[in-house]
Amino acid sequence: MARRLKDGMAHGVLSFPLTSFHDDGTLDPDGYRAYVAERIAAGPGAVFPACGTGEFFSLDEEEYRQVVAITVEESAGRVPVVAGVGYGWAQAARFARIAQDAGADALLVLPHYLVTAPQDGLVAQLEALAARTPLPLVTYQRGQVAYTADSLRRIAALPNVIGLKDGHSDLDRLQRLTLAAPDDFLFFNGAATAEIQARAYATVGVPAYSSAVHAFAPEIAGAFFTALRDGDADTLDRLLRGFYVPFVELRDRAPGYAVSLVKAAARLRGRPVGPVRAPLTDPSARDLADLRTLLDAGLDLVGAAP
Repeated sequence: MARRLKDGMAHGVLSFPLTSFHDDGTLDPDGYRAYVAERIAAGPGAVFPACGTGEFFSLDEEEYRQVVAITVEESAGRVPVVAGVGYGWAQAARFARIAQDAGADALLVLPHYLVTAPQDGLVAQLEALAARTPLPLVTYQRGQVAYTADSLRRIAALPNVIGLKDGHSDLDRLQRLTLAAPDDFLFFNGAATAEIQARAYATVGVPAYSSAVHAFAPEIAGAFFTALRDGDADTLDRLLRGFYVPFVELRDRAPGYAVSLVKAAARLRGRPVGPVRAPLTDPSARDLADLRTLLDAGLDLVGAAP
């Protein structure tokens, strides 16, 4: 699986699909099936259902099962399916069993709930989960989870821990981790709106990244990925100035917009994703209008004007 993920990461962005809800907040399996099928058809390197962008934190176990199973069915083996798991190790193990039964290829271990822990505890948390699932694990360092080089060596020695997603954007720390890891260990950029820092991450040997923009505008995400791969600085700068930087500035207007704006943009494009669930809130009317203008500008930049 590590080899398959590595190959995928070299050929496309990592896609984190939204989870579809009806207007009353209940899960919309049919809407999600149509939506995730379109994401997969856009050619990502891998697809990560029920993670942060997919509002994992708001799903119950049956909803989670449906989301992962639908993703596996629609993928049909074309791309790896890496499902999110989280909370403490015991609850993460419950979600891991559900994901395994649903056919997921691997798991992304989201940061644990609430408490700050010492390095020995972070390692023990992953050891406990790894002992309870045969699926390959990618751990996500963000928030209260940040590994030292020594801890990275310890978790990389676990047979089914294959990679790390970084959301801290501390390139000094990340460089130390990449140098401490085995050659076949996977790293990818998981910063919010990762394209903003994609060139910087590539300088420390981490060119792969997750793309929230792929959740609503694969045309823009694909154009950026191609330009980054080909070293096309002019196109990168044009997309960053004309779309990504303004998008981040809009995202920063309110807490939770890293998901809410993405979902609103998908709705603006007619995708059946529905609203966000509490505690997230949908964008204000003013922010939605600004998002519409920015989305049109971004699509125009890549020749995919609405």
